[in-house]
Amino acid sequence: MSPHLNIEVPLRPAKSAATSIQDIPRTLNGLPDELLLRIIEQLSAQRDLYATCLVSRRMNKVADPVLYKSIAFDEPHHHLTFSKSLITRPRRGSLIESIHVDYPGSELSDFMHMNHSPVSNRIIDPFSRTISSMSNLEHLKISVPESLCKGIGTLFNGPFDLACLRSCSLFYQCEDDGYWDLQDNIQVFSHPTLESLTIQKARLDERGFDSLEKPSETDLRVLHLIECDINDDALSDILLHPDALKEISITQLETPYPPLEEAPKYVEDYILALPQHSIESITIDFPSLRGKNALRLREFEALKTLKIRDYQLFGQASPRLHSVGFPPILEILHFLNRIGQDEEIAELLAYTIENKEIVARSIRQMVVANEEHDLPWVIEEACAKSEFQLQFG
Repeated sequence: MSPHLNIEVPLRPAKSAATSIQDIPRTLNGLPDELLLRIIEQLSAQRDLYATCLVSRRMNKVADPVLYKSIAFDEPHHHLTFSKSLITRPRRGSLIESIHVDYPGSELSDFMHMNHSPVSNRIIDPFSRTISSMSNLEHLKISVPESLCKGIGTLFNGPFDLACLRSCSLFYQCEDDGYWDLQDNIQVFSHPTLESLTIQKARLDERGFDSLEKPSETDLRVLHLIECDINDDALSDILLHPDALKEISITQLETPYPPLEEAPKYVEDYILALPQHSIESITIDFPSLRGKNALRLREFEALKTLKIRDYQLFGQASPRLHSVGFPPILEILHFLNRIGQDEEIAELLAYTIENKEIVARSIRQMVVANEEHDLPWVIEEACAKSEFQLQFG
């Protein structure tokens, strides 16, 4: 009896296994949508993803969340074609999480010439309408001709269509390489979910927000103003409500073009425009700004990193009777120029290093643009005495 039992027992799972193998689909079309989506997500090459979408209508539909998660419009007709596709497949707009729009003004001009249509009728309305349909959009990067500025600016007017937007970069190309008017997109500073904002080559006058359009509290944490001409009073106005702002950088060329009309002459005007209670990192890479007097930074209770030029920090008024009022928890002081070109500033900096336990007790590192052999001896000696961490380059 026992030999028969030994034979019969393993036969049952073998029969069951054979049956399960027959039930396994042998083609992609037999797989459930969830499994197909997992397979498609593993395709690293974009061309493979496109090829998969051409296999069948079902594959194309299943691939939509991957295919349209991040898209780029690098020619004017791309967003118009996509806009038309939304008529038949409106769900596609909600699949997009990241979009980059980047093409020069010459391409837009050529496109409009070929289509014999004014910009306002064929481009601006469909373009802003297309982006507004992207209800789950998190990252928006714009680099297009100035003629699209006002149309795109309507995206930021409430009520907000882009309810999930977290990062945004705006640059509108002017024909004369001039500054575009930030007033046309100023409501981007009102966006409640936006955390990171980059503005390039824009101009903003003293108006800032009108009294009726000032924002409520926002989530803005990082702000980059690149080669902008921004009025300091307007900057103070637009930074009144981002209660969580942690990092700001203001950069400009040594010889700005076109010449600046709105920016202040002195760096302290920009410093006074910044929120003192929350900001942790300040970069002002703006060579043409002067420093009238030594900066007063004691009220910046959260500031840990400061990047600036020595003459802006210590001021250019002579004789310099006062030292800098350093933030209480400043850790990294980064000079964007070669220090020591002004002998009096070099002595003040050496004094600061020697007395850092009193004037700036939290500083642990200073970065300078000098070469190691190019450091003034008074600073070198002060660093040696205080065992101060110094970084070159």
